[in-house]
Amino acid sequence: MGAVVSCIGNLFKTIGRVIMAIINGIGSIIMAIVNGVVTFLDIIVSFLTCQGCHSRRRSKIGGRRHGAHHGTTTSTI
Repeated sequence: MGAVVSCIGNLFKTIGRVIMAIINGIGSIIMAIVNGVVTFLDIIVSFLTCQGCHSRRRSKIGGRRHGAHHGTTTSTI
């Protein structure tokens, strides 16, 4: 009689572990989706606020500024 109760207890523990594994898997999938959406929105916001544009603008402006003086030499002969 004790063996039957032990088997039934182990069966319920196993079913509980399977259900928790499924719930953990679903939670991981939802977290991955939410993290992806947050990352995507972060990219959109940084683009709209020109955080990505500023580094390109600075390099172009800096390149023009340096390009205007590049190659110009003065000689006192």
